Amino acid sequence: PMQTDTNQAVAKLSPLLPLTPEQEQLLHQILNFTNQHLTGTAPAVFTIYGEAGTGKSVVLSHLFNELQVRTRNDQTSPLFKTTNYFLVNHPEVLKVYKEIAGDQAALLKKNFMRPTSFINQLDKQHQTVDVVVVDEAHLLLSKPDHYNNFYHENQLAELIKRARVVILVFDPYQVLRMKSFWTRDRLEQITHRYPHQEVTLTHQFRMSASTSLLQWMNDFTDGVINPLPADARDHYDFRVFTDAEKMRQQVFKQDAAVGLSRILSTSGYPSTLDGGKHYIQEGRFKMPWDQYNYTATPWAEIPSTINEVGSIYTCQGFDLNYAGIIIGPVIAQVPGTNRLQVNLDRFTDSEAFKRRDDLTDPAEVKHYQERLILNALNVILKRGVRGTYLYAHDPLLNHTLATIYASNLERK
Repeated sequence: PMQTDTNQAVAKLSPLLPLTPEQEQLLHQILNFTNQHLTGTAPAVFTIYGEAGTGKSVVLSHLFNELQVRTRNDQTSPLFKTTNYFLVNHPEVLKVYKEIAGDQAALLKKNFMRPTSFINQLDKQHQTVDVVVVDEAHLLLSKPDHYNNFYHENQLAELIKRARVVILVFDPYQVLRMKSFWTRDRLEQITHRYPHQEVTLTHQFRMSASTSLLQWMNDFTDGVINPLPADARDHYDFRVFTDAEKMRQQVFKQDAAVGLSRILSTSGYPSTLDGGKHYIQEGRFKMPWDQYNYTATPWAEIPSTINEVGSIYTCQGFDLNYAGIIIGPVIAQVPGTNRLQVNLDRFTDSEAFKRRDDLTDPAEVKHYQERLILNALNVILKRGVRGTYLYAHDPLLNHTLATIYASNLERK
């Protein structure tokens, strides 16, 4: 039977989840930092670095619950009667936090917001707050976005101006759009102006994949196709498919068995925000992209989305049990090498590449655009808790992946 309870995103981010000793220690380190800087003359910033699946959000969820328990109940705490907000620039992830807030006595839904709404609300009220906790800080806007009512230059800079303590999590591999363009260096140009502390999380919690398979995935999204490590399939269902329809059938089978299994794809297929259906077609395989999700339920938890292909925008921040990944026309292999090439001319996500006035060198812009595409691939590669299946549109890449997969199977 389907274990829906453990499949729900709410269950995975709940402040009731037990923390590991390392996470527990980090939680206390952040609380001490916060207490210490609540009365400081300058704002202070605590940054948690970590790749996909390293438990960043779980720590934040616990932290915010602790902050809110203390502001309400603990008269001895420096946090008593402080005003604190939790921000995330991702509508699907925000839904999960709001749902958690409904079940926790100390948490109120109104304390969970998108950064733009938060900044504009404070400006209207001429107010500042004590603590701001930011999940997915790599999604903060780093240029004005008038379409979304953000009129300043940089969201992180604006948040710091409006709070005494800012706590954020950041993964440079998860920067996906030019309007939220960040590197670690660009982040630190802001955070290092203030009293700051930093911690990097490395332990992978989401995926039961071996460390060497995760390294293979990172190398792959850095543009290098290595042979698969010997332990690529130890305790993990990693497969390469040369036929997208066969991959779809396997994902459907897993979804029927354990739930939360979906097909995901990179860009490179028709997609415009016109409300119509846009299909991804690969041989016998034909499925539409994910539609905009108007419900309070995360995309992958809606049973009917088994019949859609998930994009980076619906799956970032979420777990799947099994992920079938289509590497679309935007990524191919350079003939005669073990390198990937990014086909910028095949990129179909116009939203992601909006021009920036501060990046004028064409070579630099091209480099960053290629990086964004490979980052998006990195994010979708790291969704599958129990297994990841790959299919590549590019015939050469398809053949190469099949070859390294076959030799890994032989070695076993």
